[in-house]
Amino acid sequence: MQFGLTQEQDMIVDTVRRFVETELYPHENEVERTGEVPLELGRDIMAKVKALGFYAPNLPVEVGGGGLNHLEFTLLERELGRASMALSVFWGRPSGILMACEGEQRERYLLPSARGDRVDALAMTEPDAGSDVRGMKCHARPDGDDWIVNGTKHFISHADLADFVIVFVATGEEQTRSGVKKKITCFLVDRGTPGFEIRKGYNSVSHRGYHNCILSFDDCRLHKRQILGEVHRGFDVANEWLAATRITVATMCVGRARRVFDLALAYAAGRKQFGQPIGKFQGVSFKLADMITEIDAADWLTLAAAWKLDQGRDATREIASAKLYASEMLARVTDEAIQIHGGMGLMDDLPLARFWRDARVERIWDGTSEIQRHIISRDLLRPLGA
Repeated sequence: MQFGLTQEQDMIVDTVRRFVETELYPHENEVERTGEVPLELGRDIMAKVKALGFYAPNLPVEVGGGGLNHLEFTLLERELGRASMALSVFWGRPSGILMACEGEQRERYLLPSARGDRVDALAMTEPDAGSDVRGMKCHARPDGDDWIVNGTKHFISHADLADFVIVFVATGEEQTRSGVKKKITCFLVDRGTPGFEIRKGYNSVSHRGYHNCILSFDDCRLHKRQILGEVHRGFDVANEWLAATRITVATMCVGRARRVFDLALAYAAGRKQFGQPIGKFQGVSFKLADMITEIDAADWLTLAAAWKLDQGRDATREIASAKLYASEMLARVTDEAIQIHGGMGLMDDLPLARFWRDARVERIWDGTSEIQRHIISRDLLRPLGA
């Protein structure tokens, strides 16, 4: 692994950092206050990203994307992590799973997503099936060339902005060593399809303005052409394209932590008590030392996992380790930053309380910390027959 960045990679970091600071930071307070991003603002952000030539950076050049490798995309996401997620979502990064599109699906879903003409959302989680994906109850039954879908999904991020949703539903059952499990199929479902409704979700303390939604299917009829991949093989599609999404969570946590650390460092150097900067007191200086050490460790874990993917090697354990450590690191760093600021850290004048609240969800979505620990320990024990 090369520990230095190329000139092109430095350019990616610098370009995204400048964009985030000039185009996104100025709107954060208003989004935090209202819990909304005006549609005109979102479209303006998208237009500016397209003008930069950075839209859909995670998709291959041959389909109209930016063609960044995993490491480069991780660097980009790290810088986006510094900003409000409600705003950074408009820096379009279509789901990589769309690369599984074939035939007319490419013209209808993949290519428009790469151009920014259409926006997707991904739907797996249900009220009674979170980590237990194969326990989902939303199901589809065949009816000639169609499938009839019934059920509910929830916690579906930015579905309110989506033109179509990538939905995983149960289409059968099979006996496994762990008992009866659902067979899963992936469908592409357009907004406005009869029997399909996107509703406002729950009010969340994390990431205000970045909405979660509830999806309802009531005898929703979908043609077999809308199946992504093969019937009953939805997990094959998911496992091939979704593993790296956890790197995104990890690297955005690193970006947020670095912004929080910068605020704490500047405050520790400028705030004076008892005639000297508070950063000179061991109680504060040691906090800063621990914070930057943890941030750097999370950063390198994440970049190493992305690098390994770029080598075409399995990085399942490394990805889980990065997601686990970075998300838990962010919770510790935001808490310590508030402690360094004292009472001011909890005031709306600073973004620290927002980052503190936002940090909480990172240990839950895209696989809880407990799920990551399970993945890591399983990877260690299986070769030993345990």
